[in-house]
Amino acid sequence: MTTHAHAVPQRPSLDGLEAKWAAEWVRVGVHRFAGDRPRAEVFSIDTPPPTVSGDLHVGHVFSYTHTDVVARFQRMSGKDVFYPMGWDDNGLPTERRVQNHYGVRCDPSLPFDPDFRIPPPAKPKQKPRSVSRREFVALCAELTARDEQVYEETWRRLGLSVDWSRTYTTIGERARRLSQRSFLDLLAAGEAYQAEAPTLWDVGLRTAVAQAELVDRDHPGAWHTLLFDGHPVQTTRPELLPACVALIAHPSDDRYRDLVGTTARTPVFGAEVPVLAHPAADPAKGSGLVMCCTFGDLTDVQWWRELGLPARTVIGRDGRLLPDAPAGVDADRYAELAGATAHTARERVVAMLRDAGALAGEPRPVVRPVKFYEKGDKPLEIVSSRQWFIRSTAHRDELLARGRELRWQPEHMRVRYENWVEGLAGDWLISRQRFFGVPFPLWYPLDAAGEPDHAHPILPASLPVDPASDTPPGYTEDQRGVPGGFAADPDVMDTWATSSLTPQLVCGRDDDPDLYARTYPMDLRPQAHEIIRTWLFSSVLRAGLDSGTLPWRTAVISGWILDPDRKKMGKSSGNGLSPTDLLDRFGADAVRYWAAGGRPGTDTAFDESTMRVGRRLATKLLNASRFVLGFPAGTGEVTERVDLAVLGALDAVVAEATAALAGFDHTEALVQVERFFWFWCDDYLELVKDRAYGDGPGADSARSALRAALSRLHRLFAPYLPFAAEECWSWWQAGSVHRAPWPTATGGADTSGVLPLVSLVLAQVRGAKSAAKLSQRAPVAAVDLTCLPWQEDVLRAVEADLRAAGSITAVRYRRGEAFEVAVTLG
Repeated sequence: MTTHAHAVPQRPSLDGLEAKWAAEWVRVGVHRFAGDRPRAEVFSIDTPPPTVSGDLHVGHVFSYTHTDVVARFQRMSGKDVFYPMGWDDNGLPTERRVQNHYGVRCDPSLPFDPDFRIPPPAKPKQKPRSVSRREFVALCAELTARDEQVYEETWRRLGLSVDWSRTYTTIGERARRLSQRSFLDLLAAGEAYQAEAPTLWDVGLRTAVAQAELVDRDHPGAWHTLLFDGHPVQTTRPELLPACVALIAHPSDDRYRDLVGTTARTPVFGAEVPVLAHPAADPAKGSGLVMCCTFGDLTDVQWWRELGLPARTVIGRDGRLLPDAPAGVDADRYAELAGATAHTARERVVAMLRDAGALAGEPRPVVRPVKFYEKGDKPLEIVSSRQWFIRSTAHRDELLARGRELRWQPEHMRVRYENWVEGLAGDWLISRQRFFGVPFPLWYPLDAAGEPDHAHPILPASLPVDPASDTPPGYTEDQRGVPGGFAADPDVMDTWATSSLTPQLVCGRDDDPDLYARTYPMDLRPQAHEIIRTWLFSSVLRAGLDSGTLPWRTAVISGWILDPDRKKMGKSSGNGLSPTDLLDRFGADAVRYWAAGGRPGTDTAFDESTMRVGRRLATKLLNASRFVLGFPAGTGEVTERVDLAVLGALDAVVAEATAALAGFDHTEALVQVERFFWFWCDDYLELVKDRAYGDGPGADSARSALRAALSRLHRLFAPYLPFAAEECWSWWQAGSVHRAPWPTATGGADTSGVLPLVSLVLAQVRGAKSAAKLSQRAPVAAVDLTCLPWQEDVLRAVEADLRAAGSITAVRYRRGEAFEVAVTLG
């Protein structure tokens, strides 16, 4: 990459720089992790693996640019930067995309077709066809591989300085092996367990979901007042009446003091239920007397557990009412509901109540927050199911302590983590009833009746393993699913259960002990604030259980990108913008400039005008560099006062930018560098160009100062405008600017208040010409300066430069306390 000054183009342009330098960086290995230095000289980044389920959007560009600025700064600061990229390619978003793209649905009961071929994309309104589990997984792998290639092309174009030789996926063989090994370790230690329990369930996607994946959405409903032996009870879910197991009142509610301890009979269905007291009942809500049904919400689960109540389950995994009546419920009346959806059952129960005179008044419409799975479109139900959990509530104090050890940027984001940990309602549910994920590496022996013995799982002899296709040790395939044989665990791990291990995965926890020693614990976890409760929490938990450490030293939390209506932009919101058009119109450096303006933890408005500013800045860097390199190189030291002052001011900028970047405040660093650059272009270059063109005693000082500043500016801008900075650097320096040392303060320069005075005089001269509608080249007859003695001393030292820059004939001085500039035009 060695080039010389004669390579400076006559008309520098940003066009074509991305393709030119992206290819050259790969050829030379500019961003490659060497992996041969001690841990203290390594900076390792746990880069978020984006979910591969469609297109990248502008929010990705925003946050990943922040990380890349840090990576480039650390590399130039002398660190061997370990910066891999991964793809989070398993889970529900991927399955949905595959279902829609190919027009298929997975039916695990179907046999694998050995002649299966990848089908063409589905046509509009094409009826989905069923495929076996192995065929569906193959389609997921095929489409994600194509999507990942597009993602990588976009990231390369944006200029991410990733070491692409270390790319990983969360469904790849290494990830499956690590995830399954970690799970088996947790199982052996008693930290992972299986239980039949009330579970949050998405009836549309037919899978359990975890507490961290819940969102509240406004949902229309109605309040119904039911009469239990004349006592009013309000509910929005009358269809759960046959599941009622108790009535609950607050212990201090005097209205029901005499009722507590007695029983009541459910209207229509005639089940006898106790009336009990519990502090979670709200006396101010409705009548103060509440149905406990198994299960309407998480409070029902709490009451069921704490009060030792029986279960009367009526909602099945498909969201329909089960075929058989629960114990104690009138079977004939229940038969009218069997097989109905919750909505239909609600209508039928309301009609039954009305006919029985057990409905007080008419339902009152209400819109209220209801729990949804964040990726689902139907309200969640709570059903009893067998699931896998990782213990987390038992480690609450340790998790809080880990959060205090972690360095947060910004610091206040730690509160979100603490609030989540303190509010944990149960252990982490990690199993999903889906297909494209890391399978649980277990089988179960079947008894003589064909029932699985969950208490004695069969462990694999080697990893990774797919129990649905592979046979356990000591068995043959013809014993699958038959009495006395075996059955595979049917579930896969939640996507967070695999991506929570990204630090261990990329650092080679299982397969590269040398890399692990050099990179783990990692230095940086960059991520968005909305997944503190999922990715950050789960990663801290897994690292603590695995090695008793934090997985990284610092977490830098990015904000959201907001659309003009101040709503989050993204795929799930339906308002996400593809970065391709922005990169086409403005270029990578301009888009990166906009992104770098978003401070850590702060939501930022999408703004194309800022991208235009960024493109202007990158273009100015090219043109200013060409201008400076047009002068001969200086051969001596910087001696002139204004030159020393500029380098001194740049020293301060270097110090401020370095401190900001070391503290992960990329925005503040850019503000300081950009402010100086525009002063340097608008004032300093104009001030010294005549001297630099000449051959007088100060010419060499100007030329040396110009190149000294240019070198440092190229390096200061390199993390933000990597393509423009590399192009300018190549005109006169050997190697890549991104491997050049980060600038340091030169020391000893004398600022003496020179620059503010010079800038003020130039501004007054320019303002006078603009007010008179004259060219900036128009002559000025005189500039009269009212100043203090030290100010006169400073300005006389730079007077020749001022006169040349402003075309000033005479500069006159007089003493005065207040600094004033009077301009007389020619």
